[in-house]
Amino acid sequence: MAIPALKTIFLLWVCLTLPSLYAKPVKYCDKKGNYAVKVKGVEFEPDPVKPGEPAVFKIYASSGEEISGGNVVIDVSYFGVHVHKEKIDLCQETSCPISAGSFILSHSQTLPGFTPPGLYTLKMQIQGSSDSLLTCVSFNFKIGLGSSVSAI
Repeated sequence: MAIPALKTIFLLWVCLTLPSLYAKPVKYCDKKGNYAVKVKGVEFEPDPVKPGEPAVFKIYASSGEEISGGNVVIDVSYFGVHVHKEKIDLCQETSCPISAGSFILSHSQTLPGFTPPGLYTLKMQIQGSSDSLLTCVSFNFKIGLGSSVSAI
């Protein structure tokens, strides 16, 4: 194999793995669970999340098999109190079908301006097209104070 081809492969590998190096760790819901989807970490921008401003959550994951579709179920708690739940079509968060191997789920959301600051816990389940549980993880994230600029 030629040196330029090796450089290209290395550069591609770096581009695909570097973002996941900055990802924050997650906890599996069932430590002994053998989930079909392995989650490597999560990254959010901005960090901390700010009320009234768009936030993007990126989930770095991998699967040994192709995933044709399904749902992402998000459950959010604030100091242990359930505050929000939503179910999203998996194919809205990434392009389907998802090929075997590494993939990224990207979810964008703007929180209401009156969202209280503090530490939140997000539990995320990925369900297959037949509602089978592919993975279940949780992670903490902070919501900071909103922007000091008020909308008129």
